[in-house]
Amino acid sequence: MQHKAEIITFAKADNLSPMHIAIAGNIGSGKTTLTTLLARHYGWTPQFEAVDDNPYLDDYYKDIPRWSFNLEVFFLRHRFRDMLNIAHSSQTVIQDRSIYEGVYVFTANNYAMGNLTDRDYETYMELFESMMSVMRLPDLMIYLRASVPHLVANIQQRGRDYEQTIPLDYLKNLNERYEDFIHNKYKGRVLTVGVDTLDFQNRPQDLASIIDSIDAELFGLFPEDDGQQPTR
Repeated sequence: MQHKAEIITFAKADNLSPMHIAIAGNIGSGKTTLTTLLARHYGWTPQFEAVDDNPYLDDYYKDIPRWSFNLEVFFLRHRFRDMLNIAHSSQTVIQDRSIYEGVYVFTANNYAMGNLTDRDYETYMELFESMMSVMRLPDLMIYLRASVPHLVANIQQRGRDYEQTIPLDYLKNLNERYEDFIHNKYKGRVLTVGVDTLDFQNRPQDLASIIDSIDAELFGLFPEDDGQQPTR
């Protein structure tokens, strides 16, 4: 692990442009944990999603149809502001959930479930498309693929009150939309990581395997390279 960190430091000194790395995945997939660990390993700046300070979340989970539009617009505004900050940053930023999955997974799911009216959805999408006219895709999106039982176990373990009543069908629908988003909607570069059998928070070898995959994607480095200069 030490040797890998030295390689990345050398790459930074070689004046690589700042990058935007996004972590994507369903509720409870481990995005925040992995964002924290990768930021620490690479020296990247973490950008965390606003959850606990979202004024609509408690109301949303109590009455989803009533509060869906309010919640989605709040997230859209917050994520767009984050993207503007990342675009102007002089540091590489790793982001916990991107604006793209917020739109193509969560908002699309709410609309399909009848929680957003046609009028509200069209207004929301027009706003999103206007925002995207001035934005570029992340340099890499890391997608954490997780089964519903794995998500439920993580949600129960972290114990956020407003998440404990999330229906299993809701998580299942989100998983299906994530797969559609990654394979059919998103046009950028994706690294998919199956997390059901991983414990990257407590097992260093699991984190190391993810880091090796990221090094290969971003810097053209593989474990057997053994210190070669990054190609990017």
